[in-house]
Amino acid sequence: MAELPEDQESAPERGLASGGLESRAGLGGVRVLVTGGASGIGKAVALGLSARQADLWIADIDAGSGEPLAADLGARFFQMDVAEPGEWQRLVAAAGAEGFEIAHLNAGVATGEEDITALGDDQYRRILGVNVDGVVFGLRSLLPAMAGRRRGSVVVTASLAGLIAFSPDPIYTLTKHALIGLVRALAPRLEAEGVRLNAVCPGLVDTPLISSYRSVLAQASFPLISPPEIAEVVLACMLDVGVGAGTGQAIVCQAGGGAVPYRFAGVPGPAHEEGEAAPLPPEHLSASTGAETQRLRHSDSGTAGLP
Repeated sequence: MAELPEDQESAPERGLASGGLESRAGLGGVRVLVTGGASGIGKAVALGLSARQADLWIADIDAGSGEPLAADLGARFFQMDVAEPGEWQRLVAAAGAEGFEIAHLNAGVATGEEDITALGDDQYRRILGVNVDGVVFGLRSLLPAMAGRRRGSVVVTASLAGLIAFSPDPIYTLTKHALIGLVRALAPRLEAEGVRLNAVCPGLVDTPLISSYRSVLAQASFPLISPPEIAEVVLACMLDVGVGAGTGQAIVCQAGGGAVPYRFAGVPGPAHEEGEAAPLPPEHLSASTGAETQRLRHSDSGTAGLP
């Protein structure tokens, strides 16, 4: 997972995030939600938000870790299973009409199973529920308040596994590819409503999620990314600065390699049997090419219809 994908063209921003986070240090009173906020990347983001005086809500299924963290940070803890739609309804009710201006949809799990024939039904449903449903239900629940005020930012924790074929856990890879597609497909419409949507795509991060690989990685001296480094990139997306400026991006984060928005290659468009280029499909069936919005800076370079 250490190599950048071959069709990546942009030079990385070093740091991991650069571009003035300190100059935008205050989020004074802005209500922010972090799911999976009790540990790992979510915890690091929560610490950064607390330092910036955000009105922080930490959501996690693990109350044993989440409650003391929230108490230490002066934040609100909300115990929930992001895979359950009723839990999102309960959260929205607790937040009231104000809702959230910023959200980090970060909760995620892995299977650690390379052999698909050994994958259990419950194991499969659980990872789809947390990794995919948790983001879909979260967006469905949080966006109305953001669109209503015509201002908002959502950051989704995807993975480098959402951009490459990560064979050690193909179902985890499936879920992260789904998130990248969802972010890219939704971003143009949401931007028209004043809401930005981006995905961060870390390589291997030093969190409990990689516990089953930790000893092997240590023996190989493989560099891991620290959660605070990813938190920098998430905060840049929230604040619309540096590498996080814009919308519809999948930002690759690598140990020692900085953070860079991934540039997707275009796909061939349709053609008549004679070889002549066919007309483009109706706009509502076309893939986003960036033509609709100046701020989709790193979207497709081609002008193809649905693949």
